[in-house]
Amino acid sequence: MTNDVDRNRRQFLTVATSVVGGIGVAAFAAPFVLSLRPSAKARVAGAPVEVDVSKLTDGERVSLEWRGQPVTVIRRAQEVIDKLPEIRDRLRDPDSDEPQQPDYARNEHRSIKPEFLVMVDVCTHLGCAPSYRPEIGDPRLGSDWPGGFNCACHGSRFDLAGRVYQGVPANLNMVIPPHRYKDDTTVVIGEDEEEA
Repeated sequence: MTNDVDRNRRQFLTVATSVVGGIGVAAFAAPFVLSLRPSAKARVAGAPVEVDVSKLTDGERVSLEWRGQPVTVIRRAQEVIDKLPEIRDRLRDPDSDEPQQPDYARNEHRSIKPEFLVMVDVCTHLGCAPSYRPEIGDPRLGSDWPGGFNCACHGSRFDLAGRVYQGVPANLNMVIPPHRYKDDTTVVIGEDEEEA
């Protein structure tokens, strides 16, 4: 009978020790596993951003932040769109051969809809914020200035499609982020058509 009591006691202690050990391992592992998930702030920072472009008039822009980067959306007038081909010979990468944009924005106006430019507002030289200078013949930039972006940090210049000029420090066009149109007046930045 003493052997039965010892065997029952031993089984009880083995099971109890296993359960307590399992709870200890779970308590230790849970914070570690939970720390591998991105924080709510990180999830929001990478989330797509919607922009209503219905109120933008020709030449106007709206600036916002997506994934910690400044993004600008500009409504271009038909006159501006028509002038884009005229300056091809002054540009370093007029056909957007470098992968600075999604395939659907690899065109002369570097956008889905020619009237709207969606672009990361960062100079591709050293990351400064270029100034938006849409005025044709801006006296600060010369009478032949067709409008575009001027980086005051080191003198890089970009046209109104974000294409870089020749002979400036930047050697790449400005980045076009993934984007799509949710409807006629709403741009979703951070999502392609295929992801919708």
